[in-house]
Amino acid sequence: MTEGSSCDPHRGYVLASLLLSTVLSAAPARADESATPLEDNRRITEGYIQLAHAFQALLDPDFQPGGTSGVRPNWFVFAPHASHEAGKGMLGAAMARHLLDAARGRPSLSILEALDRLGLTGVLRLSVEQLSLELVLHGLPTDAAASLGALSTAMNVGALADPRTLTTTAARLASLYWSAPAVSPLDKAEAVVLTLERTLHGGNVAIFADIGGAANAYLAWRQSAGAVTPGRVLAEFSLPGARPEETRLAYDYALSRAHDTPRPHAFDTLFPGMNGRSLVVAAFALYERARLTPESSEREAIIAMANNYLAWREQHEAVQTAFMPAEAHAGEVSRPEVMRAMTPMLVVHFGTLEWTLADYAYAHPDRDGNPLTAPPTDYGWATFWDRWPPILDSFEGGYREPTALWVMPEPLEDPL
Repeated sequence: MTEGSSCDPHRGYVLASLLLSTVLSAAPARADESATPLEDNRRITEGYIQLAHAFQALLDPDFQPGGTSGVRPNWFVFAPHASHEAGKGMLGAAMARHLLDAARGRPSLSILEALDRLGLTGVLRLSVEQLSLELVLHGLPTDAAASLGALSTAMNVGALADPRTLTTTAARLASLYWSAPAVSPLDKAEAVVLTLERTLHGGNVAIFADIGGAANAYLAWRQSAGAVTPGRVLAEFSLPGARPEETRLAYDYALSRAHDTPRPHAFDTLFPGMNGRSLVVAAFALYERARLTPESSEREAIIAMANNYLAWREQHEAVQTAFMPAEAHAGEVSRPEVMRAMTPMLVVHFGTLEWTLADYAYAHPDRDGNPLTAPPTDYGWATFWDRWPPILDSFEGGYREPTALWVMPEPLEDPL
């Protein structure tokens, strides 16, 4: 197939129908100011799923929406799973707030009684109980300790099996509690809980508004553009802030270095001063180039470069201000320190695949070289260069088992 070829009629029909549903479901996440973080998260995750279908239909001529694809997944296939995990973190915060609200009516007499209010069982309950008891040893009252322990309910509590991780995590959460701008113990704990919830929610909305918004603009342009080629994308499609000379440079570079090992990823050094929106436009052009590339290894290398461009914009620019705001928000504790405390327990389920920060950290050289500290505690997710290599590692796992990612997440509901 040549660059000037257009997609077949079946694929054009699929894209047109998907575009309509995508535009309808991927409206700005905060259009309804009364929406809860979990309600926003549900709409965002569903919007990502539709975008994943639309872009995979470009890359895989045999793909049927709702089915699976053996072709390397586009960035939007990873996005609903990551969004879903952020939603689980918000759900953990909602459970913590439930404990605090209950304690304001009747304080718990023990950690066990506090956790009974959540209905936790099995290994999860034991891990939350263990973390809560560690927090009591740091001077936190029962209900405050249980509420902060409950933040781990949606995370990889298995990471706490390393006693070094358990003690460090408890110490960090306790430090955040004591730093909270409140007087009463329950209000101090709530400040930590709300900081985590707002950080996850703000990042979720920011990424979707930026990358999801760009994707919807691209699909709308593509539907009316006729025969689409990479050259036409570079010349005719634009986003605010993107510069044609930058998009062409990034596109050409990706094609020339797509087979490098490791794959190029330090884009601030490679393209100093480049606007991240230029990388997004280049990524869409690369997807079109992959669509027109019959040789599978070449096609998959190009898709991976496009994914790295979108992920860079997502992580380096779109979400960073949610993690590290220029000014502290009223009533919050330090957002970077909250993320640092939770980082060792990070987990993402990419369909049937599970990726954890703990597995990644133990598989790589110990960052501080100190045997008294656990490797997962050496990372802080709010710091870009702490999370960027692990994110790329999670992509590689998805590339090895692409069909696993098409088991899409179910909507989250607050059980309380």
